[in-house]
Amino acid sequence: MVNPMHAALGWIVSLALASTASATALVEHRRKKRRRKWQVGPLHLEMGTQDGIVKEEKLVQTGLQVLEEKRWKPLTGKRVGWITNHTGVFADLKHGVDVAQASGRVNIVAVFGPEHGFRGAAQAGAAEGFLRDARTGIPVYDIYQKSGKLLRDLFLQTDVQVLVIDLQDVGSRFYTYIWTMYDCLVAAAGMKRSPTIMVLDRPNPINGDVVQGPLLMSQHATFVGRKPISLRHGMTIGELARLFNGEFVAEEAGRGALLDVVQMKGWERSMEFEATGLSWVPPSPNIPSVDAARAYVGFCLLEGTNCSEGRGTTLPFQMVGAPWIDGGLTVALRGEISRGVLHSVRFRESYFVPTFSKCAGSLCCGVQVYLEENSDPLRVALATIIAMKEMYPAGFQWQYTEAYYWFDCLTGNSRIREAIDSGASVDELVALWQDDLVWFNAMRAKYLLY
Repeated sequence: MVNPMHAALGWIVSLALASTASATALVEHRRKKRRRKWQVGPLHLEMGTQDGIVKEEKLVQTGLQVLEEKRWKPLTGKRVGWITNHTGVFADLKHGVDVAQASGRVNIVAVFGPEHGFRGAAQAGAAEGFLRDARTGIPVYDIYQKSGKLLRDLFLQTDVQVLVIDLQDVGSRFYTYIWTMYDCLVAAAGMKRSPTIMVLDRPNPINGDVVQGPLLMSQHATFVGRKPISLRHGMTIGELARLFNGEFVAEEAGRGALLDVVQMKGWERSMEFEATGLSWVPPSPNIPSVDAARAYVGFCLLEGTNCSEGRGTTLPFQMVGAPWIDGGLTVALRGEISRGVLHSVRFRESYFVPTFSKCAGSLCCGVQVYLEENSDPLRVALATIIAMKEMYPAGFQWQYTEAYYWFDCLTGNSRIREAIDSGASVDELVALWQDDLVWFNAMRAKYLLY
């Protein structure tokens, strides 16, 4: 006679085995249908597809990767200085300086760190100062906001023959890395024994097609803009180096620098960063994501006002507001979408307390900005500033310091601010820079590499 306890146990075990088999089959089915297995190698990704067939998808190869493929030969036997930071990495996220030094083929005698420092530890407007790198033992010099004789003296002191520049730009004129590069080009060109400047190219993360915004006028030149390029330039850092050297360096140094740009492989102008297959390394603490980089090209302009641009929050340049703003701002901006003034953007009413920077410790009301495909962050930011100024005249102010408006330094001229003060619409603001773009695009075209 069958023991009831044994029968029950057998039934439970059978059920468990059947359930396990079903679960295994389900998991395997989902694997085949949905598998996205990423294997990052030096040259490519392998990606599982919807039908389970694995195919190879090429990565964009940065200038750093291309230089390593040459076994560092252009640097062999030279005293090399490396102008870089934490973004100067391979696809596997190993740092270029670490790999080059470990190869035994490159003699790196100095590293030069821009804003935020070589390893990226410093906040906005700061650097790391002189140090000896803990990993490599290489001396690291701070070159943030240094130019002219200060840079020339550093290059002479270290006796560099080649200066490698490997920095990830974000596609906006007021991001400081491109002006560190410009100052290095001028300094090197002005030296009796000029070192070669070798720029390792990297993608423009917000694509290389779109060119927008006003030109910088000379009276508004600062470290967030030295020369007349458009606010959104649509160029890679290597292309900018060629433009700077071809158009502006000789004016200051008497001759152009010895420039070599190591081009990328596989990059196309229409690519957003996600299409490159590369991992995003935040180039600065307040650009933690590609979405932040896209928003930055427009919402950095809020730095020229007394409104918070989201520094001190987890969503810098995507969450903006002030203590004197209320929910009416969200309603007004959604109305601009309904009227067709804005498109490809959504707004969420948001409340936040910045932990540092403007409005630190104060409860702010404003909007979280959701930029969608084909959005125009510069237009959205200008519409937001117009709404803030019109709706909250008692609270809104332009930042005014040392006889200039910071907003003018960011836009590159006073016309945009003055037009906003006069009640101009977004379309009227955009019309102000169209003639500028004709001139800039004609100049820009001579230096494009892709």
